[in-house]
Amino acid sequence: MNAPWTDKRIDLGMRRQLRQRKDLVLAGQAPLGWKLAFGAPVAMERLQIDAPLVGFLMRDAVLPSGRTISVENWKKPAAEPELAVYLGEALSPGSDRATTMSAIAGLGPAIELADVDHPSEDIEGTLARNIYQRHLIIGPRQIVNAGVVVEGLRARVERSGVEIANATDLEALTGELISIVQHTANLLGFFGETLDAGQIIIAGSITPPIWVRPGEDIVFRLSRCEPISVHFAVNKVTQAVSR
Repeated sequence: MNAPWTDKRIDLGMRRQLRQRKDLVLAGQAPLGWKLAFGAPVAMERLQIDAPLVGFLMRDAVLPSGRTISVENWKKPAAEPELAVYLGEALSPGSDRATTMSAIAGLGPAIELADVDHPSEDIEGTLARNIYQRHLIIGPRQIVNAGVVVEGLRARVERSGVEIANATDLEALTGELISIVQHTANLLGFFGETLDAGQIIIAGSITPPIWVRPGEDIVFRLSRCEPISVHFAVNKVTQAVSR
């Protein structure tokens, strides 16, 4: 496997993305962590990449569970139930598995809200747009000192009261959590960034993207954790059509 940064699309896209992140930090926004995307085998084959793409998270993007949001002006809104990996210690590039596991303080549920407003096949452009990131719903860290062992965990996802996913293999569409945390540390290290204690990594959707519509709600139930949810407001266009 080639190092991701040897791919010119990834190199150029990450540089543009991280300049945007730097500008946000200089403007006073607080970093939260990082996100992974397109880690499913089918997605990596389609995009001709060897590892998931990496984007950034800012604290301003976080919304409380149960929030109602409008996606009226979004092009293609999606909700993605994900595992949030909480770092208790900084992780350096090149860290081995044991070091990586010891750096992870626990796991919890997350729902990423994205607006797919650009062709994903344009890797540089997708990275420069921070992989469509708009908002993030997270609950408290509730699986403590997990060592990224996901065996025995079950994830259930409901869409407007109807269960649409009930999964026990939570790494099938993301790759192994330990490996992708190592990948994140290595990739960021090449571009002069670090994985710091207190940051989180959302590891990629454990289901195919859920293309949401106004008026729907999504509930994510991860075993041993309180459920988290988001509701999508009925917009003016929908109201006009329904009359």
